[in-house]
Amino acid sequence: MLLQKKHTFLLAYFPALASGLLLTLSFPKTNLSYLAFFALIPWLVSIRSMTKKEAFYSGFTLGVFHFFTLIYWIIPTVHVYGGLHPILAVSTLALLCVYLALYPAVYAFLSKHTDPASFFAPLLAASLWTGLEYVRTYAFTGFSWGTLGYSQYSNLLLIQIADFSGVYGVSFCIFLVNCLLSVVWICVKERQHNRYVIPVVYTIILLSGVLVYGHHKIVEITSQIKTAKKTTITLVQGNIKQDLKWNDAFKTKTVEKYISLSDTAAKKSPDLVIWPETALPFYYGYDSLLSNKVDQCIRSSQTNFLIGSPAVTSEEKKIKFYNRAYMLNRFSIVTGTYDKTHLVPFGEYVPLGDYLMFLGKITAQAGNFSTGDKLFKPLAFNNHTLKVTHKTGVLICFEILFPSIASKFVKNGADILTTITNDAWFGNTSAAQQHFSIAVFRAVESRRAVARAANTGISGFIDPTGKILETTALFVDQTLTRKIPALNQISFYTRYGDIFAITSIVAICLAFVLKGVRKKV
Repeated sequence: MLLQKKHTFLLAYFPALASGLLLTLSFPKTNLSYLAFFALIPWLVSIRSMTKKEAFYSGFTLGVFHFFTLIYWIIPTVHVYGGLHPILAVSTLALLCVYLALYPAVYAFLSKHTDPASFFAPLLAASLWTGLEYVRTYAFTGFSWGTLGYSQYSNLLLIQIADFSGVYGVSFCIFLVNCLLSVVWICVKERQHNRYVIPVVYTIILLSGVLVYGHHKIVEITSQIKTAKKTTITLVQGNIKQDLKWNDAFKTKTVEKYISLSDTAAKKSPDLVIWPETALPFYYGYDSLLSNKVDQCIRSSQTNFLIGSPAVTSEEKKIKFYNRAYMLNRFSIVTGTYDKTHLVPFGEYVPLGDYLMFLGKITAQAGNFSTGDKLFKPLAFNNHTLKVTHKTGVLICFEILFPSIASKFVKNGADILTTITNDAWFGNTSAAQQHFSIAVFRAVESRRAVARAANTGISGFIDPTGKILETTALFVDQTLTRKIPALNQISFYTRYGDIFAITSIVAICLAFVLKGVRKKV
């Protein structure tokens, strides 16, 4: 009897496991992005015949399996570099996956309250999924890693819609296709061919419109890129091992390595040289010996530098630490700073620290940082060739997950975007590729070129259409120098934000209200 129950359970939830795995395979490293359009079909078909409770459990099973296989890299990150016991490291991942799995579980539960026979069922289902992704981006500090649309970062035609809808529009299209195909499968099986004709028609029209829009936008933005002012940027990838990064004995060697790489790159006369997040393993301005070495490098290079460094201030007899980016001109004078505002919970700070300090930070070396001022002022630097000033919005590491931060920088005048990060934490896992792919959407949404400097990689350039222009390999000492365009148009998404995602939430809420009214009538 027990064996029979286990067999029944596995049979019932196997489609959820299969969909979870296929979904993971659509993301980097495997990059089988086309799988995203079919991955959810087994699960969507299976929950059709389930009760609300069974559907919830099925969605939860999908979510746990998908996120466990997608963000498995959290285990080596918090174990190797955070010093957590392997059991605690696995527990950390498990708790996060349990939380993330609630979203597909809630989707499955709520979907049972909609009319599956309705011609508009696929549209409502896609709206529900999209709305939940939007909530996940910002709820409880937010964690949008694994958002469905991010799987399509290399699909240039499709992702152009992001300058209107953000990544959520891409997720909507992917989920709509999955829903349509699952409806077609069920209707064919039940020999109800007339029920899927209308959904097929409006889905084809919608996707055709998205692809036509994508083609038009690529042509338009490419034309703007050709005539736009260009600025020459150098990215410096120091490739400093995480276990050596904060070693006192290795600090001078770290600085000398960045100086050596920058001196070589300076021969190409860049307008700006970018060092990664916390490239300086000391407090710039406080350690006079090492700070002077950096200043001498900048003055000899005769150009602007954007450098990541930890920072410390004393405010009202209270010491505060910041994850900071310094902009320095060719005289090594600090012309602007940006302090990271969206910190990694339990990585850079402890939420409700007065009550949860016993939990500590999962990455002990990261520091106990305070948030920046949230003014999102771009940092200015001079273009030596054109004698003009450019402004860059700086997103530090985890902040690249939040489109609202990039939008605020662009609204304040940024004509390019920079993201600096230290992905050495991730080791040789798929996390670095996943992290880089997210930056593609910030480029498309804001129509700004993105320059990304990472300690151990991936560093690279992305143009305003989302095209990846050039990248480094992982774990190599390398510099990249390239001219990138500085556009000044403001996209619909930058100006108006997440109207599409919010509309999706409103639409599904109205659908539930109307259904309730009809029941009463």
